[in-house]
Order: sequence, then C-alpha cells, then structure tokens
Amino acid sequence: MKRIAIILLVSLIAMTGVFAGGASEDDGVYVFAADATWPPFEFIDENGNLTGFEVELMPLIGEHVGIEMVVENIAWDTIFAGLANGQYDGVASGVTITEERKATMDFSMPIADQGQVVVVMTDSPVQSVNDLTGKKVGVQIGTTGDFALDDYDVDRRQYDDIGLAIQDMLNGNIDACVCDSIIASDFVLANENYKGMLRVAGEPFTDEQIAIAVKKGNSELLDMINQGLEAMMKDGSFDALKAKWNLL
Repeated sequence: MKRIAIILLVSLIAMTGVFAGGASEDDGVYVFAADATWPPFEFIDENGNLTGFEVELMPLIGEHVGIEMVVENIAWDTIFAGLANGQYDGVASGVTITEERKATMDFSMPIADQGQVVVVMTDSPVQSVNDLTGKKVGVQIGTTGDFALDDYDVDRRQYDDIGLAIQDMLNGNIDACVCDSIIASDFVLANENYKGMLRVAGEPFTDEQIAIAVKKGNSELLDMINQGLEAMMKDGSFDALKAKWNLL
C-alpha cells in the first residue's frame, strides 16, 4: 500500500510540474499569458496562429536582454489567478494599469495609451457614453471596459470576449459595446467582416496606460522587461513594431 501511495505521489508531483507551466530557472524560458481575443494586441489569425503586437513584442524584449520569452494563449477570466499561482511568469494581454491591480501585481513601463470607447452600429443614434442610459451594453467580463460602466446607468451584458459582444450587437440583441479604443479601432477600421457596419461613438471616456504585468515582487523579471523595452525604444524596433500593428 505504501509503495502504491509513493508512486501516486511521485506521479502527482510530476503532473503538477507539467501543468504549472511558466518559466523556470531550469529551462531559462519566460512564459507570458495573453488572451487571444484582442486584435491587434493578441489574436488567432486565419491560419490558426497566435499573433499580434504583444505576441511579437515579448520575444523581441527577450532578444534585447539575452533571454527567451514566449507567449501562450490563456483565457482572460483565469489569467490573473494563473499569474498569482505561478502558472506563468507574466501577462502580456493589453493589461491596463490600475491602482487595484497594483496591489497584486507589478507593471512594466507603459507600452501603449488608450481609453474606453463606445462601439455602435453605423445607424445608431448613440453619440457618446452619456447616451447609453437604460440601454443594453456589451463588455468583456473583468476588463476595464466592464469596470468603467460602474459609473453609468446601463443594462450591462458581460461576455467571455468582446468579439462575442460585437456579434450579439450585430444580431440586434444589445445596443452598444464598450472596449479599449485600440481594440475598437481594429474592429471598426481593420476587420473586413464588419466594414461599414460599425462606428465609434464619440471620444474615449477614460484615460489609461497598457503595460506588461508580472507577479508582485518579481523585480528581477520586471527589470529585464524594462531594460529590453528601453533598448527597443532606443534602437527604433519598438516604434517599428507599433507601426506594423497600427498602434501609432
């Protein structure tokens, strides 16, 4: 019986190591989670590949500091819990810096500026967030777009990703969607599937900064990320990558 128990314990430990994921000092690879539903930051392309601004940014940061950094697709609703549990080393997923998040994670220098905006059908009478009173508004659950509506009297509808909310609006089930301005621009301007069907109503109604998140207290990794970003900004590769993904 003890022999079986020991075998089971060893197997459990081995499986835990597999499922824990993340980078370790043993393999020298740092893993960053990204929810691949936010073009142009991170998304799945027509060939089924994970791509986007941050997906390409992290390996380039690694190259500039002499370490390997990779990005894996992780669902948003578990992404910060996984960071806290050590399943990966960081989150590179269009993460907005907030005071609440600062309490549980540390942030790199900002990599993009944005705000929350309202996306509507082209024929909608909505002109700004102030016109959403009493209306059904779609958001991705747990995002800053979700939290931003706490201050408004709307019928909030939460979705697993903003693409589902956009589709539900196209189907006539909700009146508007709220999401990051960069994400909204991609849906409205760059996505051929929605050409001429959507528009952004008014200006951003929040002011936010996007950064890369690491586990609270992981100053060694945070310093490497910032060093890599500074090097990229100095040699022009950071601006070139932003231009590639229309983030200027």
